[in-house]
Amino acid sequence: MRETWKGPASGHKMSRAEAGRKGGLTTKHRYGEEFFGKIGRIGGKKGGDTTKQRYGVEFYQQIGRKGGSR
Repeated sequence: MRETWKGPASGHKMSRAEAGRKGGLTTKHRYGEEFFGKIGRIGGKKGGDTTKQRYGVEFYQQIGRKGGSR
């Protein structure tokens, strides 16, 4: 089943949620579902590198201990 955005039902302005859905569906149709996984991995790596740079290795050790104590 192909998902498509149907447009505003009664001529109202598009909400942020509708705009996001429309953009996501357009991207999905243009690049495929695998694209989202690929950019997610890149973002996760960049975010991890930034956090490591900002807070240092000790930060990860600290949050690791907190997570393990639950």
